[in-house]
Amino acid sequence: MLADGTSQDDALAEGVEVPVDLTTMQDLPAGRHRSTAQVGILGGSDGDFGPHAFGNQNGKYLSFLMRKTPAPIASRWASILLRRALLSKVDTPRGVRGADWVAERAWLLLRMGEADSARMLVQSVDVDQYTPKMFQVAMQASLANADPAGMCAMVEPGSAKSREPAWPFALAICSALSGESAEASAQIDVAKARFSTGIDGLLAEKVVGAGINTRRAVVIQWDDVPVLTAWRFGLANATAVDIPDRLLSGTSPRLNAWRARAPLVAVEKRMHDADIAAALGVFSSSALVDFYGQVADVTDASAISGTPQDLLRKAYDEGDPTERVDAMRALWSEQSLEPLDRYARLIVTARAAARLEPDSSFSGDLGSLIASMMSAGLDVQASKWAGTVASLNNADGLTAWGLLAVGTPGRSIEVSISRIEDFQSKVGGDTGLRGKFLFSGLAGLGRLRSAEVSDMARSLEIPIAQENAWTRALARAVTAREPGTVAILCALGLSGSDWSSVSPARLYHVVSALNAVGLAPEARMIAAEALTRS
Repeated sequence: MLADGTSQDDALAEGVEVPVDLTTMQDLPAGRHRSTAQVGILGGSDGDFGPHAFGNQNGKYLSFLMRKTPAPIASRWASILLRRALLSKVDTPRGVRGADWVAERAWLLLRMGEADSARMLVQSVDVDQYTPKMFQVAMQASLANADPAGMCAMVEPGSAKSREPAWPFALAICSALSGESAEASAQIDVAKARFSTGIDGLLAEKVVGAGINTRRAVVIQWDDVPVLTAWRFGLANATAVDIPDRLLSGTSPRLNAWRARAPLVAVEKRMHDADIAAALGVFSSSALVDFYGQVADVTDASAISGTPQDLLRKAYDEGDPTERVDAMRALWSEQSLEPLDRYARLIVTARAAARLEPDSSFSGDLGSLIASMMSAGLDVQASKWAGTVASLNNADGLTAWGLLAVGTPGRSIEVSISRIEDFQSKVGGDTGLRGKFLFSGLAGLGRLRSAEVSDMARSLEIPIAQENAWTRALARAVTAREPGTVAILCALGLSGSDWSSVSPARLYHVVSALNAVGLAPEARMIAAEALTRS
């Protein structure tokens, strides 16, 4: 009611200017804040694990497991599964605050290279419910996405609750981005005087300089910068500042995955980053194909011949199948490829391989064709090749057989001890690891009889019956039907920079556990991945 007795609704209807008491305004009406009792962004059709995915586990225990998990992890498919678990709309477990629970999940996603997913999860919590841990992770998520504007919703409460030097710089950045150039200039000068005159302060000043009428021109010199931090990564990519190769090389693959999505970095400069993102499970096969297409679009027509983009186009052509396989082989066999890039080439050709009709004339490439399909989860398409490879006893045929034996749904191809022994002797690898992985996958999927499992485990010296704290925790989670807990424990079991750091016994327990809690497709893809990448 206004002073003259008119209601606000009536005054608005009559076009009368209504004074607003700013002291009583709120961002959200009372009771309209989003609850942190259940937080997640997936729906039922997106692979959500359901609210009880972590059962009655203690939140401190789950948080400990997530912090303990080195990321990125060895397995692409385990990473994809873990992302689903972390993004599922799950109940906040006992013993932990809702915002802290979300922060732990987002922090693990960031370490996995999942910058977009981490940001979406962070944004599902209202800023006025942030804890100190959540403020830290939310800022990291914005930097990983090269999105300094993402800090602006939380910059004032963050500055008030934390003494970290990043917040005063962020305050100046957000003032500039909102058009308050004079205030931004004053704030950045104060922040630099208090905290830094080095590269971190200069990069913040560079972002401020991108604001309206700030009239600041900043030149960034990397000569004396020893390491690339998240702050330097995020602000440099947000202002199209080139980061020297010496700082990018040797960094964690997660930074490549973050950079693959940086919009101000030229797409052709992100080719290697996109391959890494796909190998880690951040990019899907389709997304990687689209990325190659974007690079092709900006490549001069006179220079595209023989490039990976040109070869991929030929692989997807409707022409002669032999020429399409030749193009794929050229992509797979490039000598300069690092292991993650090499696996990405299998991922990007997956649907091209799936479009081929089974043909024994492709002998020599059958293993790679099946591996390519499996890398993108095209197990049904791969199973059509069972008849083609069933009788082949050379190295390529046995490789294809092993992948089909563990990767296809049901029993599309015959499995026998003699066949496993042939595989081990001809394609098991110098250390026999690939053959041991084949056995572990088949045993974990229940595709061998109990007596066969015992005999072969003893023969191959794989201690699958040996227990430790991890196997016991995994067994309890399986018994309690907790797919989220199982996903975290499996990721922990597959931790390491590559598959050489994964023991066959651990693979057995991972595959067996996933199979037992209804995640058989993921179990099969992990088993196939172990054969492909070992």
